[in-house]
Amino acid sequence: MIAAVDVWVVDDDEAIRFVLQRALSKRGFDVECFDEVRAVRKALQSGHPQAILTDIRLPDADGLSVVEMLAQQSIDIPVIAMTAYSDLDQAVTAFQKGVFEYLPKPFDLDQVISVVERAVARDEAEPRPARQESGGRLLGESPAMQEVFRTIGRLSRSDISVLITGETGSGKEVVAQVLHQHSPRARGPFVAINTAAIPAELLESELFGHEKGAFTGAHLRRVGRFEEAAGGTLFLDEIGDMPLPLQTRLLRVLAEGDYYRVGGRDMLQADVRVIAATHQDLEDKVRTGEFREDLFHRLNVIRIALPPLRERTEDIAILARRFLAQVAAELGLEEKRLRPETVRVLEGHSWPGNVRQLLNLCRQLCVMAPGDQIFPEDLPAVMLGTASASGTEAEWTDSLRHWARRELALGGSDLFGRAQEELERVLIDCALERTGGQRLKAAELLGLGRNTLTRKLQKFENDRDADGKPLRDQVAGGT
Repeated sequence: MIAAVDVWVVDDDEAIRFVLQRALSKRGFDVECFDEVRAVRKALQSGHPQAILTDIRLPDADGLSVVEMLAQQSIDIPVIAMTAYSDLDQAVTAFQKGVFEYLPKPFDLDQVISVVERAVARDEAEPRPARQESGGRLLGESPAMQEVFRTIGRLSRSDISVLITGETGSGKEVVAQVLHQHSPRARGPFVAINTAAIPAELLESELFGHEKGAFTGAHLRRVGRFEEAAGGTLFLDEIGDMPLPLQTRLLRVLAEGDYYRVGGRDMLQADVRVIAATHQDLEDKVRTGEFREDLFHRLNVIRIALPPLRERTEDIAILARRFLAQVAAELGLEEKRLRPETVRVLEGHSWPGNVRQLLNLCRQLCVMAPGDQIFPEDLPAVMLGTASASGTEAEWTDSLRHWARRELALGGSDLFGRAQEELERVLIDCALERTGGQRLKAAELLGLGRNTLTRKLQKFENDRDADGKPLRDQVAGGT
């Protein structure tokens, strides 16, 4: 048990305040709760806590205004921000304003407690940088993408090297661009080069430039990508395909900070931040001798692992809607909308090409779908053929797990009864849909007696929620 300390919880949701107060109190914290920013401002006149845990969306003000309030009064208190509406811009803004940590809801209570303990135990405050304007955007509500947002936010005050890993098409270059846009080098250029797309004998010249006459065909001096990216960011895509001799030269540039053009004698300074990306397992390539271990460690200072699209199904509809709007605007066409049943097919697809494949599909649908709504039959036949096979048990159980954790965090009760009832409702709905409403055939498919099915249907009708919202919508959604 730790010594009692003061922690303030600021949230307009009474259930959230209750759960956090109870959990933190059990760990030995003295907790005081508030439901608005003005109450915090008044309380600061008589005392200071050692940490503040605040929601971002509050009735009277943005929760991040607490950070600004503390800075104006020269009060050094770590602030932990919470939000159920997380996106990249908000995460970056939170870190740039100086929050200690940023937690998207629904959160894990053990994680909250761990963050609070670190906050009250810190030796000294981190500097509070000025806010910068947001640049490019990433989308996603999945836990994996929320972690990417937090990492980008933490790195917004640094130009440290980053290694981005992920399957082809997962958005590695987009992440690199966003890292650049939210960095101290944002005013400089962003220069990208795919090391796998350039022949090995030309790659050295592409990177470092060459002098006139350095080799056959070098009729003029050429500036390399390191010079083009001076003051900004150099993105080395597919770094795992770089030839070993060039890996050695790249390592020297990263270690010493200087280099020569091919055939040159003048030493040049490498004023760039290097972000590298690969879809390959670099650790495995190091073990097989195909990639230098010392270069790997130079690049792998911070790693961002992008999940494949099939592991972030909750983001598919968000991305598809954004892409459809984007493509419609680009082509001057009417924006098309996805039918709910179409979304379910998309969420069941395996997406071997990841986000890039989804974008290309949206381009195709924007041009080829006949109406303003996109039906499943408008999708390529291969997707309709694989949707049922790729929709695994893990997808719906993950949604159920997400819902259960959120309900427990909010102090919910009777989870088993509520989930069991909705499970029965969904199975019966699907069976009746399959049989065209014939109850006897539906009962046979479900392994139920006809009377049992009739009784359950009557119960569902009697117990229908006042707002008509089924649990399955709650399980799939967020707060």
